[in-house]
Amino acid sequence: MATLTITDVKKTFGKTDVIHGVSIDVAEGEFIVIVGPSGCGKSTLLRMVAGLETVTSGEITIDGRRMNDVEPMDRNIAMVFQNYALYPHMSVFDNMAYGLKIAGTPKAEIAERVAQAAQMLQLEPYMGRKPRELSGGQRQRVAMGRAIVRKPSVFLFDEPLSNLDAKLRVQMRLEIKELQKRLGITSLYVTHDQVEAMTLADRMIVMNAGRADQIGAPLEVYANPATEFVAGFIGSPATNFLAAETLGRSGVARIGVRPENASLVAPDQGLANGTLLFAEALGAETLLHLRLTGGEMFTLRQDGTAPVPAEGETCGIGWDRVRELWFDHGGNRVRQAG
Repeated sequence: MATLTITDVKKTFGKTDVIHGVSIDVAEGEFIVIVGPSGCGKSTLLRMVAGLETVTSGEITIDGRRMNDVEPMDRNIAMVFQNYALYPHMSVFDNMAYGLKIAGTPKAEIAERVAQAAQMLQLEPYMGRKPRELSGGQRQRVAMGRAIVRKPSVFLFDEPLSNLDAKLRVQMRLEIKELQKRLGITSLYVTHDQVEAMTLADRMIVMNAGRADQIGAPLEVYANPATEFVAGFIGSPATNFLAAETLGRSGVARIGVRPENASLVAPDQGLANGTLLFAEALGAETLLHLRLTGGEMFTLRQDGTAPVPAEGETCGIGWDRVRELWFDHGGNRVRQAG
């Protein structure tokens, strides 16, 4: 296990600033998820930790050792990529053992490490197969096994589940989390999927246009978003945003209301009225999509057994005022209604 410290790290490509000073102290064995939309800088930040991108300014240390000018192979990190990066002509065993062979590890130790990783990842029946003979989930396990056998100080995951179908992603999320806890290896995990971030992270870094808008435990970030961007990105369905003046609020610019905090009431008996455009029946829950009188869209979540109004019907909408999220004109959280 190792500590990882990122101190005011910035990255510039030519005249373009892409990372604007990110800092975080990662404890031994902590699982940090870097989450954000495409182009926010999350993979660039990960690649700087890996040594695949240079650091323009700031400092990265692993166990107190400055890494800015250390070659990737000398950082004692292991990286798992989105596309698996397996050698197609090699067996599962040889793919997992290759890095150890290059490092001159004795054959007996290679065999022992690979066997341990194969057992841990339930790959034992497939050791003689080529990658083309494996499913996507099995290939991802091989990529993780190749990282595990190196016994790194830090694991780096770059969107490793993006190529898998939805059901397999859920399964692999659980496996990655359980594996990381068992091994206790400090980990950075990049994803654009906020559900992955919520379920995997001890803490998350929510990236927005090269800045860390918020760093915190998943439920804390969900309950107390620091910015309008975080409130809109973390949580599914996304937070509804309404102009404050339409609700008679002063001193703020926008109000955020999460779909799960709202409910239908009789017309003119709530805080807003809306016309039901369509309903998504998802089984355990139903998502109602309405257009408010002022033209804004509003999504409401209700129990799947609750009655659903007819499309085109006017409905009243109420919500818990205590859970409103208030933001200023700069998109920063100002206070929560009481």
